Amino acid sequence: MAPAADTSDNAPHVPVLLRPLLDAVAPVSGTWVDGTFGAGGYSRGLLEAGADKVIGIDRDPLAHRMAAEWIGSYGGRLELVEGNFADMDQYVSGADGVVLDLGVSSMQLDIAERGFSFQKDGPLDMRMEQAGESAAELVKRLDETTLADVLYTYGEERASRRIARAIVKAREQEPIETTARLSAIVEACLPRPKPGQSHPATRSFQALRIAVNDEYGALWRGLMAAEKALKPGGFLCVVTFHSVEDRMVKRFLQARSGRLGAVSRYAPVVEAEEPQFVTMTRKAIGPDDDELAANPRSRSARLRIGQRTSADPGDVSPDTLNMPQLKGKR
Repeated sequence: MAPAADTSDNAPHVPVLLRPLLDAVAPVSGTWVDGTFGAGGYSRGLLEAGADKVIGIDRDPLAHRMAAEWIGSYGGRLELVEGNFADMDQYVSGADGVVLDLGVSSMQLDIAERGFSFQKDGPLDMRMEQAGESAAELVKRLDETTLADVLYTYGEERASRRIARAIVKAREQEPIETTARLSAIVEACLPRPKPGQSHPATRSFQALRIAVNDEYGALWRGLMAAEKALKPGGFLCVVTFHSVEDRMVKRFLQARSGRLGAVSRYAPVVEAEEPQFVTMTRKAIGPDDDELAANPRSRSARLRIGQRTSADPGDVSPDTLNMPQLKGKR
């Protein structure tokens, strides 16, 4: 899934880094979990590469409605579950592989009514499940300090205090209920971008989307659920689109392969447990020149892969990763 940025690419639904993923886990066989089903690109790729069955999970009802038009062509080899990939261990066990493609999908960005894109005017929604608190309600409810913390922690927005102050001032005059109005407020707070730079509202929209959908909490729980769902020798493949997610996956795999080290030299010594993963990608895999030319939205994508060992699944606190984005998440 792509970040909430440019949606004008010619091939918006191409699965990013699919080829290097399939090459790394070849030969593909058995049962795989596509935890972020979206438009089904990874599921199709896995089935065509030799998977016996794919269980696709998505919490967005739209993904299930769209898949109904073509799922029958796979003769029962593709099963869909409406739910959150954070709960995948409740749907499957003994999987040969798990694929997670994080962020927001192009099909969500393309629909203005979903409120994900600052480039398409629509209601300020951003809910993947189309239920719960919307981004408009979040912007209305949060005080200035908390709003600034959200923008900084989830969007790495350095002008978070300035933007939060402007949002609070604007909402005193009129509720902020559309993507265009929020985008204009943020844009007025920041310098005009230079050629090649992202839109000024990119980080703020990313932060609100992540907060609305608890994406970092879901990612942590999903990584732990994958550990339980995979059989020994099974693969965990995660595609990320920004640095915080990539760092989270990297630290998770380091922690579960026994390579993270102590978070603090003052922390008590804890007896090391048997590693649950072997890291297959020492460095994250990025797109090659051919993929960049064919699919420009892949430019920020990074792929990391771990292989499950025979050790029993563990239960570890997210504090192990020492990331502020996960403080208080369980």
